[in-house]
Amino acid sequence: MTTSVDIELGLPPAASRRRWGNPALYWPSLTAATAGLDAPVAVLELDALRANVHDMLSRAAGTPIRVASKSVRVRSVIDAVLAVPGFGGVLAYTLPEALWLAEGDDGHAPIEDVVVGYPTADRSAIRRLATSAELASRVTLMVDSADQLDLIDGVLAPGEREGIRVALELDASWLGPLGRIGVFRSPVHTPDQASALAAHVVARPGFSLVGMMAYEAQIAGQGDAPRGRPGYAAVVRWMQRTSKAELLERRAAAVAAVRRIADLEFVNGGGTGSLEFTGHDPSVTEIGAGSGLLGGHLFDNYRAFSPAPAASFALDVVRKPERGTATVLGGGWVASGPPAADRLPRATWPTGLRMAPREMAGEVQTPLSGANAAGLRVGDRVWFRHTKSGELSEHVNEFAIVESGRVVGFVPTYRGEGRAFL
Repeated sequence: MTTSVDIELGLPPAASRRRWGNPALYWPSLTAATAGLDAPVAVLELDALRANVHDMLSRAAGTPIRVASKSVRVRSVIDAVLAVPGFGGVLAYTLPEALWLAEGDDGHAPIEDVVVGYPTADRSAIRRLATSAELASRVTLMVDSADQLDLIDGVLAPGEREGIRVALELDASWLGPLGRIGVFRSPVHTPDQASALAAHVVARPGFSLVGMMAYEAQIAGQGDAPRGRPGYAAVVRWMQRTSKAELLERRAAAVAAVRRIADLEFVNGGGTGSLEFTGHDPSVTEIGAGSGLLGGHLFDNYRAFSPAPAASFALDVVRKPERGTATVLGGGWVASGPPAADRLPRATWPTGLRMAPREMAGEVQTPLSGANAAGLRVGDRVWFRHTKSGELSEHVNEFAIVESGRVVGFVPTYRGEGRAFL
């Protein structure tokens, strides 16, 4: 069913085309546009996507944005975003994915600057990278210990392979009175640790240290305005203010220490939720971000910005177990992270729908109740938003592209292209 469609994102939509600002207009227009498509149907609304692209650029204030591919997982969208000035390069989530993007095929040009955001132990992919001069020049691996270098050398010794580009990851977590706040990533936390690892990398034959990365998850990935939790929100804001001050100083010192050892091409930081903060950090040369493009509902909990719901999906009502309940087929597309209500897809239209406490979002069915459930009939469409943007792509083969209230084409997801990287 996939048909070619040109996704052009160069100009933001005029105010008159920002339909998502009026939910009573936006969601019924998607229902009308997709009436001929069977559920589950996933939609990308082009004007909403355009608005998010340009909002991210504005928030980054001139710092280039590297597209975090895990938050998209649609090659056509990645290509279209990279064509917009201000975006450059890809932050991939696995090495096989990075090699696929760097090679290009099926009408997609090779992406010549791909950084793998996480260390890899995929030996077959390492061998492919290490035996291709072209791929080795386009793909950069992430490291945070000598063990990862040893693993690469164990696949092919330095004299038997191409030189491998690597970036050093600095832990951006905040170690304060509340314990470790952030994510468990790199063991490299201090400037001295970063300097020591950089010196080790530079001394190893077969490796070139070209970049650094420090992802401040406690700022970028933590909403500071959670619904109905004012006390918790106040704690989060205090934590983020304190963490920002600490990280600005420590990251600058670590970058300076590493730059005395290696001529870095880039220093990557941040994410969609920290574009303003990271964009004003003078030690950072680029921001890795992608979730804000599709606008998952995770970002409804932030004060600084409100992305448009560019990506959404619809399920059909298939039964009415009682007058006040409508059951849709499927719905259990739960996002990764700590198991909690904010990881569930959100029933967005009709408004006022809620999931059954003892079933919630189910693999085969999701019962919905609430004020507007009684009016739903078998065959009616319910619209949902996924929590985390790119994970929606793992559940569908394609997105219908909607513009001006009609479907103008379809684009395949990674899954639709037969790719499941992780």
